[in-house]
Amino acid sequence: MTSRDIVPNKIEDLSFFHPNCDRHTAECLLLQNGVDGTFLIRNSSKQGEYAVSVRWGESVKNYAITWTGSMYLFGHGEYKTAADLEYHFKNNPLLGGDSGQTVMLQNPYPKKIKEPDLYDGISVHAERRLSTGDDNDKRTDFSINSKDGFLTKIGAIFKTWKTRWFVLQKNELKYYKSKGDKVPLRVLDLNECTGCEMDNSFKDRANIFRIQFPWRTFYMFASTTQESEEWVRLIQWKLKSRQD
Repeated sequence: MTSRDIVPNKIEDLSFFHPNCDRHTAECLLLQNGVDGTFLIRNSSKQGEYAVSVRWGESVKNYAITWTGSMYLFGHGEYKTAADLEYHFKNNPLLGGDSGQTVMLQNPYPKKIKEPDLYDGISVHAERRLSTGDDNDKRTDFSINSKDGFLTKIGAIFKTWKTRWFVLQKNELKYYKSKGDKVPLRVLDLNECTGCEMDNSFKDRANIFRIQFPWRTFYMFASTTQESEEWVRLIQWKLKSRQD
């Protein structure tokens, strides 16, 4: 019997489970080495959960897998064994999320890389490439903690709510009139940002958060509270990293 013939009894036995990989490391690996649909499974920061990290475009999406003690819950599916879960992944499932974007799991990222010895080197190397100015580096938009999705924001002059496509990369938050547009309507430099937090001052709207600048405060919301909180958490991480 070869290693390929071994039936995984638990999620840790899967060939694409990375036991010592956190969210930031997963983003480094997938953005640096993967293509659209490349994914891996890792431990989640939440007890009793794992996470599927998948590259899609220039960002990495993360989805939860919950172990109940008797089965794995992933999306709307229930899987009694890790082998069942592996079979599901082999069929290239199409995932939907709160951002309104669909993602396909296509290429498992194997854990053949020695863990965790290479992770620090990969993370540092990936970040250094942003500032080397190396013309041979084609991934000019590589960034840690990137995100994209639909958000609805209120206008500065006309107080109407309009849905825009937002992209968070490096220390820039861009928004476009429509998904797929090449030229953003605006680019917000987070180096000028003074704060980002949830806001419950709007009685007729839910899930609102605000991004504050010395010259304006932007109000926007995602389709769910969880998605809005995710945007806030990532932007706050950017602001904290800027200060460190």
